[in-house]
Amino acid sequence: MTTFTTANLFLSTDAEPAREAPQSVGEVTTQYFEFEQPLPLDSGKSISNYTLAVQTYGTLNEDRSNAVLICHALNASHHVAGYEADDPDQLGWWDNMVGPGKPVDTNVFFVIGVNNLGSCFGSTGPASLRPETGKPWGSEFPVLSVEDWVRAQARLADQLGIERFAAVMGGSLGGMQALSWSITCPSRVAHCVVVASTPKLSAQNIGFNEVARRAILTDPDFHEGNYYEHGVVPSRGLTVARMLGHITYLSDDDMARKFGRARRQADAQQAYRYDYGVEFEVESYLRYQGEKFSKYFDANTYLLITRTLDYFDPARETQGDLTRALAGVEADFLLVSFTTDWRFAPSRSREIVKALLDNERRVTYAEIDAPHGHDAFLLDDSRYHGVVRGYFERIAKTLSLSKGGQS
Repeated sequence: MTTFTTANLFLSTDAEPAREAPQSVGEVTTQYFEFEQPLPLDSGKSISNYTLAVQTYGTLNEDRSNAVLICHALNASHHVAGYEADDPDQLGWWDNMVGPGKPVDTNVFFVIGVNNLGSCFGSTGPASLRPETGKPWGSEFPVLSVEDWVRAQARLADQLGIERFAAVMGGSLGGMQALSWSITCPSRVAHCVVVASTPKLSAQNIGFNEVARRAILTDPDFHEGNYYEHGVVPSRGLTVARMLGHITYLSDDDMARKFGRARRQADAQQAYRYDYGVEFEVESYLRYQGEKFSKYFDANTYLLITRTLDYFDPARETQGDLTRALAGVEADFLLVSFTTDWRFAPSRSREIVKALLDNERRVTYAEIDAPHGHDAFLLDDSRYHGVVRGYFERIAKTLSLSKGGQS
């Protein structure tokens, strides 16, 4: 089998032929899929009578071969693109990537966004009522693995009649899910797109997650995870957790460009106050982001997902040998990393590339020189979007030329 890798790939939209201007998918609605059958979990527990919140964009073709699954990162959801009727100003978290004429073109592909089991945006999670008790799951909601999410999503695909995805794609934690799909369900993934991700967390990343969790667990309003019954939210702990996380998503250069050592406008011309209030612009920004996050995200979900991140390690059962762990994959791959992403550095993507090439898989790798740190995978960058667009155009061509629609 022919293998190839492209490093430091830069594409400019200036050289592209004229095309229809990208548009939004417009107003979207959420569907809720119910599953009664117990889902066995890697922890040895199981969960039944659960719900998955789902949005879809585009049209599923006759042979159901053009489906693309988008896997979300920690604080995102199934709302990938477009806007919902009750919140028209809130676009989907990857709206610049998914839609008519966009890199993942919904004129060609049927795109599916799924809110992970255990999240807090419509799928069953710690804040959901437990059927057996009629009370929120709280601390009794089982800890999940990335592989548990994949198996839950595979059941959804079964309900939709999708035997094989044209592509499974995700950034950050979503990239881990995409990689896991290629391992867990190899025959069901034609292409795997992994953006700003890693084959496992470093000790430093696990450390960041632990500090964030301790902020929540030690908040007096946490009540051992059962704060719902007390009518409170551990907002102080969740705010600090988000502030810490947000720092790691940005590069030092990006923070310097945005804030530097600038002081708040009211204090700019005054001497230092010599107290512990908000004096610098970066402090104001982080507090704002943390407090906003604490108003819409569930603390138990934050604990759950960060632990899921910690546990992800597909090479655990192969004694750390990632090449052996990926020996059974059948998909072609696109991997994208960003030079200033110090949380999931390009070296981690290159580990995956090497393991895939060792297994003689087809791999395209793009390392984008972008200043925005880990958050670059969510932003507009013509080179990054050009790479993704070109790859999906290749998938589309394969679909149109293949017999029976199989890519």
